[in-house]
Amino acid sequence: MKHFYFLSSCDTCKRILKELELPNDFILQDIKNQPLSEKELESLHLLSGSYEKLFSKRARLYKERNLKDKKLSESDMKSLILEHYTFLNRPIIVINQTIFIGNSTKTIMAAKEVLHEQ
Repeated sequence: MKHFYFLSSCDTCKRILKELELPNDFILQDIKNQPLSEKELESLHLLSGSYEKLFSKRARLYKERNLKDKKLSESDMKSLILEHYTFLNRPIIVINQTIFIGNSTKTIMAAKEVLHEQ
């Protein structure tokens, strides 16, 4: 599976998408227009090992709901991600059984290395 989960209104996601020059066999999924299904989220969870890694604490709703003051369980994070796309850390790049989460330079460089090995 080769998948790129992103938000089309996010300039960082657009920059990374352009920078990666993904092959045509990648599935591009704008999570606002095509939200994650529970099955897709569970698949990402299996690859990442936790919902916490997939969860964005930078989301506007995270701050608005004062979630930083609460102890969120893995189940809470799963529910929040399914409830609203902004809770998903992005972009998420899946190349076969390898997952890359977030927009750090280190993460994007690692994804590039795997892409060039293909």
